[in-house]
Amino acid sequence: MQVITTREPSWIEPFTGLSPAQFRKLVRTVAVRGGVEIADGRPGRQWSLELADRVLLVAAYWRTNLTMRQIGPLFGVSHSAAHRVIDSVGPLLALAPVRRRRTDQIAIVDGTLVPLRDHRLAAPSKNYRYSANLQVAIDADTRLVIALGQPQPGNHNDCTAYRDSGINHTLAGRPVIADGGYRGNPEVIMPFRKPGKDQELPGWKTAMNTSHKRVRARVEHALARLKCWKILRDYRRAASTLEHTASGIAYLHNIALSH
Repeated sequence: MQVITTREPSWIEPFTGLSPAQFRKLVRTVAVRGGVEIADGRPGRQWSLELADRVLLVAAYWRTNLTMRQIGPLFGVSHSAAHRVIDSVGPLLALAPVRRRRTDQIAIVDGTLVPLRDHRLAAPSKNYRYSANLQVAIDADTRLVIALGQPQPGNHNDCTAYRDSGINHTLAGRPVIADGGYRGNPEVIMPFRKPGKDQELPGWKTAMNTSHKRVRARVEHALARLKCWKILRDYRRAASTLEHTASGIAYLHNIALSH
């Protein structure tokens, strides 16, 4: 028996953060990207779940981080079918690249550590866990996620992860704000450092740092909202799927924030 279904709209918002109307638009987007054309890999056998329920299953899995054996029965399917749904539908939720942007758009970038079970990518990091460093950039005005970097090992600091993840190329040509951990990237706007031990900054630089900190806090708030999706607090899947998962969560975050 299926417990969670889109036929009962009260299930939609807790697992997706979207209103039923926003969720219907999301399902149409997934359909346009090819979601309705995908069978479950076996000739002649189609999905037992309709497309909307498959999208909801993926969102519920990301939101709760339940195991496959737990999430499957909630949707009335086997754990192997739930696994196939996540593998096929998850990448279709990826954040769409921005086709146009304002010439005055300012980006704020920061990295967050995602605990990862797959040690092919994960490395011991400052949170004392095997993690991956995920670089996230938002628009300073709208607070929407505009770019994600390729996940890097958690022992890579932000200044190198910014370059190695490729997010620096995505953000090229626009002002980028970041904290003091991005030294070595001259195109990034960072706070002023004290000139030396026991030496204070001039008043105008202190005021600039205060303003810089207030603006930079917006990316911290965005990271906190993304981490409401519990899968980013303990990622048990293969490391190769983390980029698609984070991108899909960012897309859901943007839809909820922009409508």
